[in-house]
Amino acid sequence: MSWSLPIFRVAGIQLRIHITFLLLIVWLAFGYYTQGGSAVAASRVIFVLLLFLCVVLHEFGHAFAAKAFGINTPDITLLPIGGVARLERMPEEPVQELVIAVAGPLVNVVIALGLFVAGGSQALLNPTTVEGGGLIAQLLTINIVLVLFNLLPAFPMDGGRVLRALLATRMSYARATQVAATVGQGFAFVFGFIGLLWNPFLIFIALFVYIGASQEAALA
Repeated sequence: MSWSLPIFRVAGIQLRIHITFLLLIVWLAFGYYTQGGSAVAASRVIFVLLLFLCVVLHEFGHAFAAKAFGINTPDITLLPIGGVARLERMPEEPVQELVIAVAGPLVNVVIALGLFVAGGSQALLNPTTVEGGGLIAQLLTINIVLVLFNLLPAFPMDGGRVLRALLATRMSYARATQVAATVGQGFAFVFGFIGLLWNPFLIFIALFVYIGASQEAALA
């Protein structure tokens, strides 16, 4: 995180943007510009920024839920693969971790409901609107995808932390972490395999999940 730049502070939480995220925006803008000109580049970059705004709100959901249990969040860092809220300590009870983990996806649920009411229902009734460029429809769809993807039990993602919290009600915290980490590493291999066949971006997700799960297991 040493290559991250501070942007602004909200409720005592410092929002940072990693330098690789800025490089991603520049790379996308150049690619869209070469494909369709400045207008296309501007519209697609705006969409990407709105997408990451949803990611930031997701992370603030985790942070505010943690604060309700007396756990501060020094900073949130925006990366090309998403956001990371750095808690000052781990929750003391499984139910606390469960609430904190679920709070992020719930923010995306609220955003999706708001977009649905604002007219994004077309994305569900007619999926071609997503391809056609309806901004609200695209944001609605991507928030639904974020909810479903984040709730996969791929520790240390949100779904994996939910899994650990549930396991910790039946076994020791260390054992629950090891089991959740093993499941997370299994999902990492699946992500990597799909990434090789379909979308190389999933390979980066696979590396993040595998390394994160391994570090958590070693710490436990």
